[in-house]
Amino acid sequence: MSGSPIPTPGQTSVNVTRLLAEAASKSGVLWIEVPGGSTHAVWFVWHDDEDPRSAGPAIHVVSGTGEQTLPPLPDEVTVILRSKDSGARLLRLRATTRVLDPTSPEWLGSAEVLQAKRLNATGDVLARWREGATIHVLVPHGIPDEAPGAYAAESGRVTVSPACGTTASWRPWHWRGRG
Repeated sequence: MSGSPIPTPGQTSVNVTRLLAEAASKSGVLWIEVPGGSTHAVWFVWHDDEDPRSAGPAIHVVSGTGEQTLPPLPDEVTVILRSKDSGARLLRLRATTRVLDPTSPEWLGSAEVLQAKRLNATGDVLARWREGATIHVLVPHGIPDEAPGAYAAESGRVTVSPACGTTASWRPWHWRGRG
């Protein structure tokens, strides 16, 4: 990812590298758009260059047994980061993906980085991840598709289709009625 700022009309330039690092380090959720597929909200860990345990700057995501679900990711995806203040879309950029081999030293470094941020983890997380999880490393690159001062006109809102657990017609009984 280059450190060159993006000029925006009527505003001062934005240093995308600093904005990406700031947005990723302050948030715990991002969206991964699979080309021609769906969008997935995932928890992640932003890993910078200062930590020698794993390669950075990069986004580390774990999925699989006992974790969030992700389809197999292609070589390139779109990553959407939100603003910590408003929760609104902040950056939308492309990222290359790769899956780490559980026998590699890089996998162990990435797993340790993820484990440190994993809330409510029980048992031997590293053993569980080694057996049935996938660790993805996403490396953002290029000029963002959207950034401050250059957002798409559409909202990006997607209608969520009802799941089988929704109550569409029958309303359950409530103590003292329902308003």
